[in-house]
Amino acid sequence: MKIIDLSVPLETGIASDPAGFEPKITYLDHSQTPEQITQFFPGMTKDDLPGGEGWAIEILQCITHNGTHLDAPYHHHSTMDGGKRAITIDEVPLEWCFQPGVKLDFRHFPDGYVVQPADVEAELKRIGHTLSPLEIVVINTAAGAAYGQPDYLDKGCGMGRDATLWLLERGVRVTGTDGWSWDAPFSATRERYIANPDPSIVWEGHRASIDIGYCHIEKLTNLDQLPPTGFRLSCFPFKIKAASAGFIRAVAILEE
Repeated sequence: MKIIDLSVPLETGIASDPAGFEPKITYLDHSQTPEQITQFFPGMTKDDLPGGEGWAIEILQCITHNGTHLDAPYHHHSTMDGGKRAITIDEVPLEWCFQPGVKLDFRHFPDGYVVQPADVEAELKRIGHTLSPLEIVVINTAAGAAYGQPDYLDKGCGMGRDATLWLLERGVRVTGTDGWSWDAPFSATRERYIANPDPSIVWEGHRASIDIGYCHIEKLTNLDQLPPTGFRLSCFPFKIKAASAGFIRAVAILEE
């Protein structure tokens, strides 16, 4: 068995999210925390601890969409499946999160391109695969190689509403991307919107879950190391009550 890590580390100081949404991590090392231990034990001093050291601990200031994470349908809209209440991350069926994976290679599409159903069909034909219900479909875009770089948020193609629904109509319930968003970068969508102010193009891939509820993974990595098929993908989310997303340690499992 071979396991490929598909998750980026949560870190500060890199281009991973728009300004104001970046994670912040405060690191406290062993020299800074002895009192956090001694306060529980009357009379104990720092000198009583091995090497005078406390514990290492980190304080996180972040949103549930930092790092590699799984979006619940609730993130996309308050309703799903044509009017039902959208489920939150703690309600996502666990069977959705451990299934055979399929990788579609869309690195050749230009930044900002909106993938259409014909593009998905062409790639599935190229790799010789027919989708089955609950398979997890991930798209390898140009964004994957740019993670952490200044232009990351502007890189890669995105999935349009019609292409997303095409997958969902075939039983797919979890998808994923190495980009910041399942949709095309906002910078490209903004230019399209300025040229033709049509609000339906904004977040169109996400909003497909209004019709058919689904989850997607964002900020995957190492998708270039995956074969098109022949692996299982594990993406169980951290269980946060009533939340719109949960952090995941996404991994691909290949039988050798």
